[in-house]
Amino acid sequence: MAYKLTYSTMFDPPPEMHTRFDAALAEVRGGLGRKHALHIAGEDFDTGAHKDKHSPIDRDWLLGSFAQAGGEHVDQAMAAASAAFPRWRATPPAQRIRLLRRVAQIIEERVYLIAAAVSLEVGKNRMEALGEVQETADFFNVYCDSFEQHGGFDHVLPNDPVTNVVSRNRSVMKPYGAWVVINPFNFPFALAGGPVAAALVTGNTVVLKGASETPWSGRLLADCLRDAGLPPGVFNYLMGPGAAIGDALVSHLLTAGVTFTGSYDTGMGIVRKLAAGRYPKPCIAEMGGKNACVVTANADLDAASAGIVRSAFGLSGQKCSALSRLYVEESVADTLLQKLLQRMQAIGVGDPTRLQNWMGPVATASAHGKYIGYVDRLRRDGAKIHFGGAALSTGDLARGFFAAPTLAEAALEHPLWREEMFLPVLMVHRVKSLDEGIRLANDSDLGLTAGVYGSKADVDEFLDRIEAGVTYSNRAAGATTGAWPGYQPFGGWKGSGNTGKAIASFYYLAQYLREQSQTVVES
Repeated sequence: MAYKLTYSTMFDPPPEMHTRFDAALAEVRGGLGRKHALHIAGEDFDTGAHKDKHSPIDRDWLLGSFAQAGGEHVDQAMAAASAAFPRWRATPPAQRIRLLRRVAQIIEERVYLIAAAVSLEVGKNRMEALGEVQETADFFNVYCDSFEQHGGFDHVLPNDPVTNVVSRNRSVMKPYGAWVVINPFNFPFALAGGPVAAALVTGNTVVLKGASETPWSGRLLADCLRDAGLPPGVFNYLMGPGAAIGDALVSHLLTAGVTFTGSYDTGMGIVRKLAAGRYPKPCIAEMGGKNACVVTANADLDAASAGIVRSAFGLSGQKCSALSRLYVEESVADTLLQKLLQRMQAIGVGDPTRLQNWMGPVATASAHGKYIGYVDRLRRDGAKIHFGGAALSTGDLARGFFAAPTLAEAALEHPLWREEMFLPVLMVHRVKSLDEGIRLANDSDLGLTAGVYGSKADVDEFLDRIEAGVTYSNRAAGATTGAWPGYQPFGGWKGSGNTGKAIASFYYLAQYLREQSQTVVES
């Protein structure tokens, strides 16, 4: 079988991928420092106000200077999307799908160049960056496939059981209008591209607000959509401060609906705001995770240790699906901890564009400061730091936001068992049984991902009782991470998501549509 890059297969890629990434990285480095514009109504638009973006790998690297939107640009983008909506909605689905499949094709043609930029901007290792960009192309194709498979969400129903007349019934799903997408910094290409693809294929138009810390990735996505030939105004891209631009978009009179990916607090604020107007507007809020894994006495500890390290420290713990809480049966705890320490000692930390480094920096100065605060707090409160627990600031690392992968054993009363740190910090606790592990795993207001290592009976009980939207069992590729469109739907329960319907699932696209029941009596 030919190699297909996914988050499950990224650990053993063909050598050609490294050769092509290195060539793309050299090309991208040669163009650093350029100015980048907004994209409104089919035109690239420079506001005259710019913000420099430096790499978290090395703050001396100026990636580019990015135009900053103001309130007037929010109005322009929303007006453009609203004006383009009637024609885009009326565009035959086959034509919309053709254009969006062209976007996927362009992304794949540029996968190495875009991945190099994502790696420099976010601090991802090369395989994580390549995976994110390829995942985005797959989102466009999967959503086109899904819309076709659902027949455009147009269903003929039985005629009314009346005599003398023919009364025909039909259920039709229709798009809402100008849809706002607000994406996070950690997956700035995929978690922009996925919702954008879903909104567009269902006939909505889009205004995308790029994450303040990662504006370049959104701009590269805008280039792909522009070059695919979408009509002016169908897709618009804004960059600027989240508090001002994001709030203005959510509150805008022309906003028909919002997809947000980010923190619980911000997401819940958007949900409440959209429900509190003259009438409620749809909101798809994908929020945080405080993800747990349970390891039983029956587990394959080699597979468990591999999956735990990959999920806890991949992308420096900055995934909403990252493993944060580990519950291990007492009889195997010491053995598992020893295996984890061996794997953690082998992690290469440094410039993640280099092949030898698996773990890069955290993405922002704020995150770096929080990491230092969290590990100091754990020590002060008596936690045992099994590994890590320090910022890394020697040599070249001094110019970036590097932090050691950290494994800490703390009392269950410690508040960090409940706080989403979004950092390379894994907390571990010894439990007496699978039952205790599941109860502790469920003792959270969040419920995004969860994992288990154990026997078939252990897995069956875990899957029956766990309160999470995405689950994995006995998975060496990742204890709680690794969902891929077309293979695993991705969405959370409880405070991790407000709709109960997962990304890339059977039920996702319908959220961008509203149903109209049509009864027509033939004359």
